[in-house]
Amino acid sequence: MMEEAKEVSSSLSVHGHTIQVTEVLKDGDTLTFLIVSQKLSGTGEYHVDRTHSDFEWLQQHLFSQEDVPGIQGVIFPPLPAKVQMNASAKVMKQLGFLGLGEWQPYCKALETFLQQIAAHTILSRNKAVGVFLTSTDPPGRQRVKKNIFNRLSQAVEEMRKEGHKDVDEFFQTERDHNLPLSSYTKTAAERFLDVVLSEQKIAVACGHFSAALHLCVESVEDPEKQAFSKACVKLSEVFDCMKKNTTNVAENDVNSLGLGLDLGSRCLDAEKEMLFRRTCKLVELENARRNAEKAKPLKKAAMEEVKKAAETEFSHISGVAKEEIARFRRERVELLQQALVQWCEKQLHTARETAEQLDQHLQAFRGMA
Repeated sequence: MMEEAKEVSSSLSVHGHTIQVTEVLKDGDTLTFLIVSQKLSGTGEYHVDRTHSDFEWLQQHLFSQEDVPGIQGVIFPPLPAKVQMNASAKVMKQLGFLGLGEWQPYCKALETFLQQIAAHTILSRNKAVGVFLTSTDPPGRQRVKKNIFNRLSQAVEEMRKEGHKDVDEFFQTERDHNLPLSSYTKTAAERFLDVVLSEQKIAVACGHFSAALHLCVESVEDPEKQAFSKACVKLSEVFDCMKKNTTNVAENDVNSLGLGLDLGSRCLDAEKEMLFRRTCKLVELENARRNAEKAKPLKKAAMEEVKKAAETEFSHISGVAKEEIARFRRERVELLQQALVQWCEKQLHTARETAEQLDQHLQAFRGMA
């Protein structure tokens, strides 16, 4: 088993942008993901296999860095929800685009999660990241620790904090923008998922009709029936072509814009969580200031120390949060742009192939006539 990873400064020994989740292995109800990354030394690659529980182990270590100044201002890369073998339709629906295809979309989401961590100036220094990516041994069982997300769960019980007015217009504006943008992105992802599901249904229907046309084929000497059988065979080929091309269109949708919208939605949720953590800290600071003002002489000095500590912590969190939001805005635009460009390029390529194939079938029909 891996040694318990300590939250200390450590540089990665891999190129973060080379991290790939190349394969998923099924063993009963357990899914194991093969992760490959290139060594910084240029002498080879690291190959490790991890389960979703291992990813949760890594996430827990990142959440537990209470000794890192301003850590609560970090927008943590979102880890995709755990997927199970033979999951119910309800569970698969909750996964959205990540529940479609032969696990490729889900592997891509895990890959993006790791790449975002490796590219993060604060999170990549955590020793657990290097251990996760390079050790051939699986992580040990993660001990339950007090971390910022435990605090978040407690804070959720005090929903009044969510609507607490911010003292900084920058953060108040960001909170006001996050809520509708998150809703619009989720809606766009849901509607686009409906499009993909419809495309998949059309592909299946084309396949069924292609197979059904073969039932009309007869081995007879009657010229008219022979001509009809040939027409059915050719028409069957056309619908089989439509099935394949519609399937390609659906796959393109999932692997480009679909994953882009899904990631954008989950990242907006991660930003919302960060903004809420900061709001909770703001409430704690305001309470500390009031307590210091009302403290009796004997407790005045102690309350002042608590207030100063709260001010320092809040200042660190706000400083990190502003940098995170600036980076988040840039990356969000870049990711959406990349998804749209990739989507257009793939669909143009598929459309050209479809046009060529249908033209060939049209020429064949004209030859028959």
